[in-house]
Amino acid sequence: MPCLEYHYHMISHMPLKESEVLAMPENNTQYRWISLQEACDYLGVKRHTVMRWIDQRGMPASKVGKLWRFKAADIDEWIKKGGASDEREAIK
Repeated sequence: MPCLEYHYHMISHMPLKESEVLAMPENNTQYRWISLQEACDYLGVKRHTVMRWIDQRGMPASKVGKLWRFKAADIDEWIKKGGASDEREAIK
């Protein structure tokens, strides 16, 4: 399972071998923490939108020091539950 191998290496801080990197799933953003910029790119929105969603709509995010980190799988679940929907559109 590439996912487990990936997490093992992340925990142990050992560098990955090239063969292990190539064996990882192409869309490994589901399995790792992504930055604020990567989350913006993933969702196709601007930084201030993501910050507003964190503050006002409970977007799943973790602060690591001064940096925000996200799990794409958590973002996907939050969106599926309507977290990013505009209340004004729901009223129509």
